[in-house]
Amino acid sequence: MTQAFSQSPALPATHPLMTDDAERSTAESALIKGYRGQEGHRRPVWFMRQAGRSLPEYRKLREGTTMLESCLIPEMASEITLQPVRRHDVDAAIFFSDIVIPLKLAGIGVEIQPGVGPVLDAPIRSAEDINKLPELTDDIFEPITEAVKLTVAELGPRPLIGFAGAPYTVAAYMVEGRPSRDHLGPRTMMHNDPESWDRLMAWTAEASGRFLRAQIMAGASAAQLFDSWAGSLSRTNYETRVMPYSKQAIEHIADLTGPTGVPLVHFGTGTSEILDLMRDTGASVVGVDYRLRLDEANRRLANTPGPDGRTTVPLQGNIDPALLSADWDVLEAHVRDVIAQGAEAPGHVLNLGHGVPPTTDPTVLTRLVELIHSIDY
Repeated sequence: MTQAFSQSPALPATHPLMTDDAERSTAESALIKGYRGQEGHRRPVWFMRQAGRSLPEYRKLREGTTMLESCLIPEMASEITLQPVRRHDVDAAIFFSDIVIPLKLAGIGVEIQPGVGPVLDAPIRSAEDINKLPELTDDIFEPITEAVKLTVAELGPRPLIGFAGAPYTVAAYMVEGRPSRDHLGPRTMMHNDPESWDRLMAWTAEASGRFLRAQIMAGASAAQLFDSWAGSLSRTNYETRVMPYSKQAIEHIADLTGPTGVPLVHFGTGTSEILDLMRDTGASVVGVDYRLRLDEANRRLANTPGPDGRTTVPLQGNIDPALLSADWDVLEAHVRDVIAQGAEAPGHVLNLGHGVPPTTDPTVLTRLVELIHSIDY
């Protein structure tokens, strides 16, 4: 059995998943029940990138601050996290942050350039560059834990989802120095200089693992590991050069998960051919992007049992973000079809098959949540 299914989560008694205080407990929420393969009081739904760019109140609040600055001002990060909950009545808040925040907090020069994405001052290209990487400590995450605590205090029984970038995705940004279509740099390094690659991946695994743990210990009731760029890899390269480090990241929270602990979602884009491997990193829920039907994803997972004997897991997804701009009858038909597909899995949490596009009309998301909540199990 993987460590992620330990029977004794080490969450503090005051954690929202463990507390007896009904006004703060998230254990019976629709989201947590969905992640555990149970039916709640309504169908659970939240949206990746719901906190941020599609909301006018977010853009107003962010005026005069950079993206990473807004992530590190606890009161602002908390308010941005809460905005879509108030507006859309989604079943969870997703913590407003960025996957490169651990790099920023560790002292690595990185900024989010508008219209570009994360850009590093000095990309990691050699063993010497890796030697210069800073030592990671838990105290660097203090702004994160403060923001999580502020947010959880406002959410009450509604769960907060913490997140981190998976080691490969973080390493890909570090090697390329900026976003890339094909990720040639990291793919070259893993073969041409495997020793340096392993050292870099061990560092990013620790960064992602500590980032996840800080959020959970501060009160997040679920977590998601994003491997945005794993779809650029072959199955063999993922299994041999990347998967071990995703496991290492998840091992940082293994004592906090389990049947009564924090559910962990593993999500990637373009990862249809490695869903079983992503599950086997220790995830309890698999996120599916819009490229693969949920019934087919469930079939693939059922045909490839994990090392602990599980033959399938709850799924998350996978409304096509492109249809948020379609006519309502087209979007509604698509959502109902996604729900029908998800019924074949042992649990299903509605989400997009990627993030909310910045041009999305917020009223469409609100109406979509209302539709999903109106459909009985």
